[in-house]
Amino acid sequence: MRSLLEAIAADPDIVSVAEGVAMGLRADVAWVATPLFVVMQAAPMAALIPMITFIYGIGLTSKVLAVCVLALPVIVLNAYKAVRNVNPSLIAMSRSFLGSRWQEITRIVLPDASPMIFAGLRLGIAAGFIGIVLAELLITPTGIGDLITYNRSVAKYPEMYATIASIIVFAAVVVGLLLRLETALFRPERRGQAS
Repeated sequence: MRSLLEAIAADPDIVSVAEGVAMGLRADVAWVATPLFVVMQAAPMAALIPMITFIYGIGLTSKVLAVCVLALPVIVLNAYKAVRNVNPSLIAMSRSFLGSRWQEITRIVLPDASPMIFAGLRLGIAAGFIGIVLAELLITPTGIGDLITYNRSVAKYPEMYATIASIIVFAAVVVGLLLRLETALFRPERRGQAS
């Protein structure tokens, strides 16, 4: 279980996008997985963190799970809807030219769905930052959460707000870099289509 969590922590975005694409391409996968991700998205995160901490203890595993519970559903469901909303005439064209299923996916589905997938990545990363802060505040007595809690408890409000501001700036920079990557990869008329 620990190696699986470390793999997800290494790159949860790829896992999320792959799951969403699989859900969009196969109705049986969507039938099984969609309710799970909808429930994960609707669940109150602050109430789930103590349960995750009880099961996995205080440490990296519970922090990773807290972030994943917030970020994965947003990314997965956006990727799923992006694939489901691919232009049907493009798929029909691919089939009329006898394109293989692999060619259909790699040359039609993924390029057409990419702007909405990137929008989901931006939203998921923002949700992941919320998960990081919640996990730090509720799980461990060290790190960013400790800085916020300690500075609040000793009435050092400038330091507390500086910590919060640094988190916000870092999150904005990461989301901005992802937006720049999207801008560099896609045609101007396709950029931010699902924003």
